[in-house]
Amino acid sequence: MIINCIAIDDEPLALGLVCAFIEQTPFLKLIGRYSSAVEALVGLQDQKVDLIFLDIQMPNLNGMELARVLDSRGAAKPRIIFTTAYNQFAIEGYRVDALDYLLKPFNYEEFLHASNKALTYFELVNRSNIPATVVAAKPEEEEYLFLKIEYQLVRIALNEILYIEGLKDYVKIYLQDKEKPLLSLTSLKVLEEKLPSKRFMRVHRSFIVSLNKINSITRNALQIGKVNITVGDQYKEAFGVFLSKWN
Repeated sequence: MIINCIAIDDEPLALGLVCAFIEQTPFLKLIGRYSSAVEALVGLQDQKVDLIFLDIQMPNLNGMELARVLDSRGAAKPRIIFTTAYNQFAIEGYRVDALDYLLKPFNYEEFLHASNKALTYFELVNRSNIPATVVAAKPEEEEYLFLKIEYQLVRIALNEILYIEGLKDYVKIYLQDKEKPLLSLTSLKVLEEKLPSKRFMRVHRSFIVSLNKINSITRNALQIGKVNITVGDQYKEAFGVFLSKWN
């Protein structure tokens, strides 16, 4: 697989280094190099770009601003690997769905590691034909989904999910035999639409549970392992239907 790339950096030495790294990586193809985000934005209208190696601190239009412009394109947007000397942008980079975040100065090994993440991402998307943050082809038929965890897609087996907790901007996915939950920048609503309804149920504004992981149940709450989860008022009717079939 060949990934069409451009590099954007207002520092000539940094731009030259990134371009050299791209050209020595077999699955990357350099199709453009730009010293400003404004120039790149014009160039992006004339060619199909899969991946952008993007500096953040640039005059006129900085890299984060360009990322937000591209983010508005939805599924058609190119993906981004940030290259910057400033680590304070890492969380913001995650919010604009960047694939990775390279902190200058970085060497080829670090560059290749980030590029391999991009290769894995594009291979998964092409295989599933679903260009989205949550990659899951027909969950009723599949036994796993892919979620973006930090800066990579992680395959999660559906039968390992105990329950999912929604936070303000994130979800926590609790898995069996794992002490710590996985943290992903997505919403319960997105996951509710992706997960098979025969196996998962929204029982609270902050919780989706795996039905076959429930240990005990009452009309107002359920228990999975040592965790008690209250059933929210707006979900009690649907939960009551499930409860009537559970006995």
